[in-house]
Amino acid sequence: MKTQQELTIRLLLDGWYNHVKRTDNLLNALSDEQLQNEVAPNRNRGIYLLGHLAAVHDRMLGLLDFGKPLHPEMDDLFILNPDKSKTNLPSVKELRAYWTEVNTLLAKHFEALQTNAWFERHTSVSEEDFAKEPHRNKLSILISRTSHLAYHLGQMAFLKK
Repeated sequence: MKTQQELTIRLLLDGWYNHVKRTDNLLNALSDEQLQNEVAPNRNRGIYLLGHLAAVHDRMLGLLDFGKPLHPEMDDLFILNPDKSKTNLPSVKELRAYWTEVNTLLAKHFEALQTNAWFERHTSVSEEDFAKEPHRNKLSILISRTSHLAYHLGQMAFLKK
């Protein structure tokens, strides 16, 4: 029988996987040309949001102590700077591959992570701060990044016409 912690983690992982799958489905339904459009007037373009989500998920590798990010060079394009501030973005094809690559690797690590490890500190919190705030753990990263993904998925839905 599964413990409450194991059930909670499974529930949160299922939420993550469902949002990744919904995003995959939307990306598969959108053409490369549609991803060049803004989600609303004077807002981010789909290509930027795709790169942003992939870069944020890539950063999770380090935050969760799974290893170094696969493409740290994407931070400058999609995290540190707003859309349209850089002109040398990778192609939509490259970003689609990047998205799949990082999420496949995250899933591999998620499934290998033991229950207790989800409640350990993530790498951006010091041991001293974690002792005072044990909720700043790896599971909190999964929860916050799932919410982040859901938010941008909702924005990208406006690209479907």
